[in-house]
Amino acid sequence: MLSDLCDAAAAVAAGRLSALDALHSAHDAAQLDANRHTFVRRFQAQAEAQARSVDMLRAAGAPLPALAGLAVSVKDLFDVSGMPTTAGSRVLADVRPATRDAPAVARLRAAGAALVGHTNMTEFAFSGVGINPHLGTPANPATHGHGTQARIPGGSSSGAAVSVATGAAWAALGSDTGGSLRIPAALQGLVGFKSTQALVPNEGCIPLSPTLDTTGALTRSVRDAVLLHEVLSARTVPLPGRPLRHCRFAIPGGVMLEGLDRTVAAAFERSLHRLRAAGAWLQEVDLAPLAQLSRLQAGGGFAAAESWAWHRRRLAEQGAAYDPRVAARIRRGESISAADYLELQQARRRWIEEVSAEIDGFDALLSPTVPIVAPPLQPLIDSDEQFFATNALLLRNPSVVNLLDGCALSLPCHDADEMPVGLMVWHRGLRDAAVLDAAMAIETCLRKVG
Repeated sequence: MLSDLCDAAAAVAAGRLSALDALHSAHDAAQLDANRHTFVRRFQAQAEAQARSVDMLRAAGAPLPALAGLAVSVKDLFDVSGMPTTAGSRVLADVRPATRDAPAVARLRAAGAALVGHTNMTEFAFSGVGINPHLGTPANPATHGHGTQARIPGGSSSGAAVSVATGAAWAALGSDTGGSLRIPAALQGLVGFKSTQALVPNEGCIPLSPTLDTTGALTRSVRDAVLLHEVLSARTVPLPGRPLRHCRFAIPGGVMLEGLDRTVAAAFERSLHRLRAAGAWLQEVDLAPLAQLSRLQAGGGFAAAESWAWHRRRLAEQGAAYDPRVAARIRRGESISAADYLELQQARRRWIEEVSAEIDGFDALLSPTVPIVAPPLQPLIDSDEQFFATNALLLRNPSVVNLLDGCALSLPCHDADEMPVGLMVWHRGLRDAAVLDAAMAIETCLRKVG
């Protein structure tokens, strides 16, 4: 059985699998009821053309591109030439098709990806829950067998994650402004990597917060995350393969460990125990600057201010077409003055310096990606109070890394009989190689004993 994209690419290269057959399998998975709300639009014809071209290269004995004609989905936030980009919203229903690929999409295409479709998402990427009242909400496929109620997929890259979890794609292009890759990865048992923002271009992507938005991918393994990051960042990532016994990890206490549910707390503690047993050096740290988070994000922070700048005219003309919960969060930016915004930028720079000074002696930091497992969907549809409380809880830990302009990877750390739980491996900006290298070793350790 092929476990991830790297396995599948090797099978295509060896002639054990044709890219076209792999694409047809992904297409069949996309037709399942589990994917009823996963895709906004499909790109089947161009995906088949890409898969056939890879099979022709293989038949001719030519080298194959890195992604080997395999299915990759694209969040409905990124421009794909010839297709509209609607950000999961009715507001952009009449938008003209894109005239060129976003740079991230172009890099995937150049690396041989068979782009299979635009995936559903939280409208305009503005929540970590993943609910979309316009297009339907993808149910979390990883939680089947854990009760009869559908559970949230996590967002905002909801359909992106579901496409990977169901086999409709080997990997998915998404975005991360406060955890939108890592939250659905954690809740669905996948890998989500948020790089240092500047490493992957954001052009051709509808913005939420240009200060925080980061382009990245959801995958089935850490090695797939490395491969996709190399494609998206157009660079080779050197991984020294350091053993865990040579790694120093910090465990921040305080706010990032508050409110853990039983499943997350047990999985996190068990993971730390297994890493210690493998020889990793773990140290609990206070990381006092984290206490400033609520002040820095008061009033909606960068996301409210910058989304208001982009949406204010559309809200005036088409406000009734927005998801009311999304519109309410955007409108918080109306009360943020230019002086407030400039002060926030200065405060963020000082905060980054303070946090970086405290963590530079470690190879990476370890935290629960989110403090809860995926909750049932319907109560969050029915109650604004429960929705906003859950959204804040889901965003709390991953948004630390966005504010830091850092890098972070969420990988599964639950046992087979448990609901999905994510372990977040993170650091400051431009420590991407160290985070990916540590995550590879951690994944190997947890899989051996999981």
